[in-house]
Parts: sequence; C-alpha cells; structure tokens
Amino acid sequence: MSRRGGSAFSSSSTAEEVTEGIDGTALTAIVTGASSGIGAETSRVLAMRGVHVIMGVRNMVAAKDVKEAILKEIPIAKVDAMELDLSSMASVRKFASEFISSALPLNILINNAGIFGTPFMLSEDNIELQFATNHMGHFLLTNLLLDTMKKTADESKREGRIVNVTSCGHRLTYRGGIRFDKINDESSYQKFRAYAQSKLANILHANELARRLKVC
Repeated sequence: MSRRGGSAFSSSSTAEEVTEGIDGTALTAIVTGASSGIGAETSRVLAMRGVHVIMGVRNMVAAKDVKEAILKEIPIAKVDAMELDLSSMASVRKFASEFISSALPLNILINNAGIFGTPFMLSEDNIELQFATNHMGHFLLTNLLLDTMKKTADESKREGRIVNVTSCGHRLTYRGGIRFDKINDESSYQKFRAYAQSKLANILHANELARRLKVC
C-alpha cells in the first residue's frame, strides 16, 4: 500500500492526477531528459495543462518523436526541443545561452535527466560521468538560469519552481556521504554507490536552494 503524505498524493499518483485543475497557459518550463521516461511524461502532462515546454535533450531524434506524440494527442500544445548534454559543461553553457537569448520567461526548471549504474568513465571535463551528468550539469544549469527565473518571478508576480528529480537510492551512497576527494577515484569506484552519491548531491542542492531562495 502506498503511503500518502499531507498532500493526499502518493508514489502511485499520476502526473495527470497531481496537476488536475491547474491552468498553466502563462507558464514556461524546461524539462531535462525529456526524450524518455519521467521526463517525457512530465513534458506531456505540462503541455496538457497549457505550459510552454522546452525539452532539454541529448538525443534530438528521440525528442522529435516525443514532441510529435504530444502534438498528436494535444494539437495546441506548445513544445520545443533544444539540445542539452548534461555531462558536458560546454553544452550546458550553450543551452543556457541560447535559452536566455530567446528572451522567453522561465517559471519552472525540472532537473530530471540522469544516467544509472555506468562503468567508471570520465566526462569531457574529467569528472566521473554519473556525478557530472546527474549533479554537476544540473547545478551549473540552475545557476546559469537563476537570474532569468528571478526576473520572471518578479515580472509575473508568481513564484518559480526548481525541481531536482532524485530517488530513495541516495540512502545507498558511500559511507560518509559524498566523497569529494575521491569523485574520480577509479580504484574504489562502485557504480551503484556512485549513482547514489549523485542523487544525494541532488537532494543537498535542492535543500540549499530552498534555504537561499526562501522569501520571508
């Protein structure tokens, strides 16, 4: 049986149930990793509620298929795809620059993209790949877009939302939490614990954002 919190929703609640009755026609959202899974479904339901969805994706071919499927179901949906590889800090900077240049508002940022349980590899920036993709890319993206979100919130008089998608897997990280001095240590690398480490980083990032951006 699924546990329900104060919101009355649980782990078995669908995106459509959670957003029922919401009118998002004045909102713009970025969803990373939107070409499959949670990201694709999130994009579909946000578009269903009238939100202008920007899908930040590595695979533009897969994104095209998702976009076409959404438009087939919801012909009036506002959906666009932009290339984004979270493992590459250059790609993150390029995406953010292009989005800012578009002059679009930004109400919602959903940091969803991720990889799971990969063998030890370094990103092009020489960061362990799971940590680079799941945390560092989203950390940089959030910081680059934060001013745009603040400006949107100020002009629209509506609070923005930054959502870091994580999992209960964070509980299975290395003993002691995030091993900042051993992120790239191949000799002690354990792929599932490295994934959990990146998910713990997502949670800590979200908590610190909430602390710093809290409006008294």
